[in-house]
Amino acid sequence: MPRRALEKPDIMETGAPQGGQPQRSDQRLFMQLLAFGSCTDTAPLIAALQVAAIEGALYEDLNDPRGVALLTMHKDPDHFLIKVRRLLNRPPFSDLAQKPQYTMLGRTYSLGYEPDLVEVLCHRPRRSVLNPAWPWAVWYPLRRRGAFTQLAPAQQRAILSEHGTIGRAFGEADYAHDIRLACHGLDTNDNDFVIGLTGQHLYPLSALVQTMRKTKQTSKYLERLGPFMVGKAIWQSPV
Repeated sequence: MPRRALEKPDIMETGAPQGGQPQRSDQRLFMQLLAFGSCTDTAPLIAALQVAAIEGALYEDLNDPRGVALLTMHKDPDHFLIKVRRLLNRPPFSDLAQKPQYTMLGRTYSLGYEPDLVEVLCHRPRRSVLNPAWPWAVWYPLRRRGAFTQLAPAQQRAILSEHGTIGRAFGEADYAHDIRLACHGLDTNDNDFVIGLTGQHLYPLSALVQTMRKTKQTSKYLERLGPFMVGKAIWQSPV
């Protein structure tokens, strides 16, 4: 007896209904952070980025006096293997020492109730990285405990809502603006998410992380956080 064909998995991103129909999109923005050491002069790096017309940001690493980190983004992951890879394999970037422990790669995703799906997937994360008024950044990966995935959807939503409320409060006050990326199967250390926090000043970013530590998700359902890359943008491509 022939096998019945399996239902095709739905891998589209979905948002809140509009006009009675759910929003659906297959657009996602990929972001990659690469960190380097042994940099004593950042001017050649900035010049190379400007010539290459790469979209992203270059940070000076607060915790390494010779450290920098490059955040690039694109909807097509081939971009990182073609354009970004070509840039990094030529001087001045090829003269630097890469710090793979800080490598992060993720993709934007939806939770299913976003009022403007494309804004959340493509436009807002891009603005958060490129806004010249928000040069400070904290980037880190995290992994949830398996117990979280076993919770009922309503329980998961309640736990995530606590995080969301705190994030919106910091964002509306212009203290900190978050970028949430999924990295399932993309991270060498098997993390689940990459989080980016950007803002005008560093202290509010630290305060947001501190506030989140008190939530149920962080205190009970996270297995690990970090390492943290803390930097300030010295170059950002145009918004």
